[in-house]
Amino acid sequence: MSFPRQVFEFLKASSIAHAQWDIEVSTSIIKNRKKLIILGILLLPILMFSFAEAGSMLGSKTAYAPAFYSTKIFLVSIAVGLAAGLITGCIGAGGGFIITPALMAAGVKGILAVGTDLFHIFAKAIMGTTVHKKLGNVSVKLAIAFLVGSGAGTFIGGAINKGLYNKDPLLSEMFISSIYAVLLGFLGFYALFDFIKSSRSGGGGDAHGGSSGATGLSVKLQAMNVPPMITFDEDLVPGGRRISGWIVAAGGVVVGILAAIMGVGGGFITFPMFVYIFGVSSMTTVGTDILQIIFTAGLGAIAQYAIYGYVFYTLAMGMLIGSLLGIQVGALTTKVVKGIHIRGFYAMSIIAGFINRVATLPKKMVELEMISMSKDLVNNIEFVGNIVFWVVVAIFGAWVFGKFFANIGKLRAEA
Repeated sequence: MSFPRQVFEFLKASSIAHAQWDIEVSTSIIKNRKKLIILGILLLPILMFSFAEAGSMLGSKTAYAPAFYSTKIFLVSIAVGLAAGLITGCIGAGGGFIITPALMAAGVKGILAVGTDLFHIFAKAIMGTTVHKKLGNVSVKLAIAFLVGSGAGTFIGGAINKGLYNKDPLLSEMFISSIYAVLLGFLGFYALFDFIKSSRSGGGGDAHGGSSGATGLSVKLQAMNVPPMITFDEDLVPGGRRISGWIVAAGGVVVGILAAIMGVGGGFITFPMFVYIFGVSSMTTVGTDILQIIFTAGLGAIAQYAIYGYVFYTLAMGMLIGSLLGIQVGALTTKVVKGIHIRGFYAMSIIAGFINRVATLPKKMVELEMISMSKDLVNNIEFVGNIVFWVVVAIFGAWVFGKFFANIGKLRAEA
């Protein structure tokens, strides 16, 4: 298997694992009356403000306009959460990757979009995770080593984002857009290739396929005797498996940096990292992943963004509301649509996010005096990128809701 293909399979497995967690915690919230009441209480301050513009009050960052608190931006946050939820629930992957780009496309500054997305993930994890049911096979030593690394990583990633923003907000915008352009471009075009290949072969099947399985890398890493050594999976393997705590901590640093820079909580990469790179069993990985998301997202959101005014709480709540609805509708719709169609929409949505972020780069580079282009031209490129993104998202949303309402009788009968 070629290196690009290995990277794609790793990222796809990452996206699927994070989506499965998102679906689980969202379902936990929806089905629990107490959690819904808590959510309603959290929404009371928003209703009390009566959608008044309060940019100078929230986060004390008036320079963030047009990302101030208003009826429009709050409703947009619900729409963003809804779109991400539909993709996550229907496709089983990829929804979390479009939240930060979508907020930026709506006019939210990049660093604020990252901080808000991270806080939204933290809030969802705290409300929806039933930790006591999942921690039976957690290796405490593995978890501690990884969380020490991810904690350090959040400070590094947060420092990078804040440092770039303090030097020049445009530099921060370009950096975040570039990171997402690379990620979404890689995922999107490989997903498109996969969709075309499946269409030609007449394949339908699962919407997102399976993972590629473990590689020999985990065996090599476990063979490295660099104290302190951590023993894990004793219940599954006689004598257990062993790996250096430094290797686990290094993996945590990578996850923490990505979480703090991209605002994705780190959950999208933890699962495949543990299974494919460290060689940890899926059973042990699940509990560690839950702890990691809560710890990393919480530390990043609060210690790196919230205390500096880079979290927009009202938008986080709007995204949470939208995603809860979207995930439920999307998950039900998978019962009445073909997997091959879902693959196509997955590729389209990810590529649309890629186009949107790439289209913003020429304008940022001109404003930073890195290149010379007509102002009208770069504005038009950015405008087209925004239109493409929102049109694709709207078409996907209309298609999912159309299929859902057209088959609501069948879905009720199955329920």
